[in-house]
Amino acid sequence: MPDYSTHFEAVDGSLVLANAILLYRSDARGMSRSSGHDSFAFASMHAVKLDDEERPTIEAGTPLTRAHLRQWSEALGRTTTPQLLPDNMLVAHPDLLVWWIPEQVRPAYFALSSPPDDLRLLGERIIVPVPYPAHLFVATRSGLGIFALPANQRPGVDTRLLHSPILNVFVEGHLCWGSIARPKELTIASIPQFESAVFDSWSTHPNPGQEFTIKGKGGLIALWDDLAARRARRFPVSRLKPFIAGARKTAAQKQRPAAGDAMTLGRLIAALTRR
Repeated sequence: MPDYSTHFEAVDGSLVLANAILLYRSDARGMSRSSGHDSFAFASMHAVKLDDEERPTIEAGTPLTRAHLRQWSEALGRTTTPQLLPDNMLVAHPDLLVWWIPEQVRPAYFALSSPPDDLRLLGERIIVPVPYPAHLFVATRSGLGIFALPANQRPGVDTRLLHSPILNVFVEGHLCWGSIARPKELTIASIPQFESAVFDSWSTHPNPGQEFTIKGKGGLIALWDDLAARRARRFPVSRLKPFIAGARKTAAQKQRPAAGDAMTLGRLIAALTRR
């Protein structure tokens, strides 16, 4: 059987077309878009033959395998520019960045659309310093995940994640971008832009279900108002509930998640790398 393993061919330092990947799917023109069924998909790897005038011809192929994908991933990875990793970096991958931020007091931007009547400071548009707990940031090409950490230290594989109290974060753990400008690249150099999108944007309201992600009396708005009014220096991490998969349903039903269901850093990264 011919060898259709993936490879680049270099000629005088340039790249020459060597392989082609063809993607197939069933003809879904007669299927309803609301049917909920994906069309059948198939991929094949083909060698490419160049004639005397360098015109390519795709030759017979074989089914695309994981081995092919690994070879291409390794080849593409060699073109990635080496970067020095910051101390707070946990995972650096072309499709995934994970880092943590220690607890800190920093300015927060509040412009609540429907503030309760009994607020001390946050009833009007205001920029005020508040304490934030340590946070975990997970940036992918599709969004930004934000989670609070139970301790002010570098998290490990078994570290349990908590719901972030930041108002612009959905209960499922990702940032509500709204009109916030998205970073154009997923690189270590983009980290300040991701952090600015979270900390330097205006908070207008809790997202659905977010009020049920904290413990104790009073809601999330009341908690931030209290911290801002008394110029607190530490966030009460004990009031944050564990983050679990399917958090929206749990929050809506006001159920208390079992300890074993809490998401850990290791489980989160494993789930992202399986996609």
